[in-house]
Amino acid sequence: MNWFVLIIAGLFEVSFAFCLGKAKETTGGIMYMWYGGFFVSLTISMLLLMKATQSLPIGTAYAVWTGIGAVGTVLLGILVFNEPASFWRIFFITTLIASIVGLKIVSH
Repeated sequence: MNWFVLIIAGLFEVSFAFCLGKAKETTGGIMYMWYGGFFVSLTISMLLLMKATQSLPIGTAYAVWTGIGAVGTVLLGILVFNEPASFWRIFFITTLIASIVGLKIVSH
């Protein structure tokens, strides 16, 4: 169950990074709404990470959480913000995913 909580926390990390990206693209009241989404997502992500680390090793949980955030943010950057999808970016994202899965497999 705590692995599920950790995955959800990682997805909220992606959400707060997405909100920052959208806030950068907007102005006025809409920008502040995106910043509000950032703070809500950040709070939920941290609370869920705290919950997950009550039973998972902190090193593994933090690495998986940041890995989910990194992979999700890069993919959103490519798909939503038109960032480049070069061979090396995809290669290193793939190795990061393999590392996250490996941490999950070897964790007790």
